[in-house]
Amino acid sequence: MNSLIDLYYRVHHGVMGTLRHVDWLAPLALRLYLVPVFWMAGTQKIAGMDSTIEWFGNAQWGLGLPFPTLLAYLAAYTEAIGALLLLLGLATRWIALPLLVTMVVAALSVHWQNGWAAIADSGAQDIAVRLGSARDILREHGNYSWLTEHGNLVILNNGIEFAATYFIMLLALLFTGGGRFVSVDYFLSRLFPNGGTPRTKMLD
Repeated sequence: MNSLIDLYYRVHHGVMGTLRHVDWLAPLALRLYLVPVFWMAGTQKIAGMDSTIEWFGNAQWGLGLPFPTLLAYLAAYTEAIGALLLLLGLATRWIALPLLVTMVVAALSVHWQNGWAAIADSGAQDIAVRLGSARDILREHGNYSWLTEHGNLVILNNGIEFAATYFIMLLALLFTGGGRFVSVDYFLSRLFPNGGTPRTKMLD
């Protein structure tokens, strides 16, 4: 038994020791995945800022949030600027914090009442009936092949799934940072190893 445990740990340390050389891949992948998500969300809000403010503040068909103008600008520019900082790997941990807050607000104010799933389960009886009716109508009155050329019809459930997923990804970046070799943060830490004194001056 002890020999099997020893073998396991020898293999484990060997493989994981090798993986340490490419540990920068994970934070880079997280950053690049999140960049278009937040860039599109932020720039769309900015482009239609009047509608965004109205949606934030309207209690009947919108979010009914207090201070809608302030919150709309904060959310929009946090997402847009956050996307740029994530792309560069600059202030990664710092920008992760307000983006985490944005995801919490989105989950609670927009998605919470819809449960977990972002897309409704097409196998559920009620959803299957609705999708079947939609297909029948589209086949009879529309070009169904053209409409479904890029994917099947689905019903948007708008649950917290995506917001929770982005939250977890940002949480990981909060702890890992932007990644070695592939972020501005890494090179700044090399240039200023003592948090303000350039390396070149330390060598004088």
